[in-house]
Amino acid sequence: MELTVSGRKAYAYTGGKPFDAALPCIVFAHGALHDHSVWNLLARWFAHHGHAVLAIDHPGHGRSEGPPLPSVEALADWTLALLDAAGVQRAAVVGHSMGTLIGLEMAARAPQRVSALVMLATAYPMKVSDVLLSTGREQPLRAIDMVNAFSIGGIASKPSFPGPGMWLHGSNRALMRRMLASGGGRAGQNLFEHDFHLCNNYANGLQAAAQVRCPVTFVLGERDQMTSPKGTRDFAAALRAQIVTLSAGHSLMTEAPDAVLNATIMALGRSVEAA
Repeated sequence: MELTVSGRKAYAYTGGKPFDAALPCIVFAHGALHDHSVWNLLARWFAHHGHAVLAIDHPGHGRSEGPPLPSVEALADWTLALLDAAGVQRAAVVGHSMGTLIGLEMAARAPQRVSALVMLATAYPMKVSDVLLSTGREQPLRAIDMVNAFSIGGIASKPSFPGPGMWLHGSNRALMRRMLASGGGRAGQNLFEHDFHLCNNYANGLQAAAQVRCPVTFVLGERDQMTSPKGTRDFAAALRAQIVTLSAGHSLMTEAPDAVLNATIMALGRSVEAA
């Protein structure tokens, strides 16, 4: 589905069903150098089980026009404006990595509009190593390979989505290379450097957490080397978050698709009970 946000085209995948703003809405926010396609399984399941789904492409990513926005806070404001454009007053937000920070800011800035937060592979602060940042600036293709090595705990997917034996490293590398090649919607844009700097520079996490009023669930990978679950204790406490830990790395949606889907179903079920 195409929408107009701040005068530019924005794209959201609706899970294979026509979008109906009268249904309970879920926004899916992707991570760095990704697009809406990382949410295919979850988006389709919820769209076919009574929900309105918006799996978004952030500005300058996938099918949404650029330029990429300069901060997590700006992305949160943009996503709230996208809800306005879609006619949605209130939604749950499910985010992965950088997308969790966007959801956090949305819930802090407009607590009446976010019914639940599900934060996959999250951490605060979401610091990125100087080596990865410098490699991303000078050799982004090499940096993509580094991220794959850090993000994925296995080699191929188990019998489930997207298919038995799917080469996880190759599929994620292809997606990230495609986003990089898009140039962030303008010539010369290094989208790797842009996105990872956004994660590294975000400094409002604990202040934002104090403003959140909805139920929060962390879904973490025990082998995650990008956002290690060991560093989430204070962050989780500030958000009074439920924590689900899975046998996976950072790339949770492809490494443990069924477990992520089940955890998300449970988390959003708790949000309904809390309301």
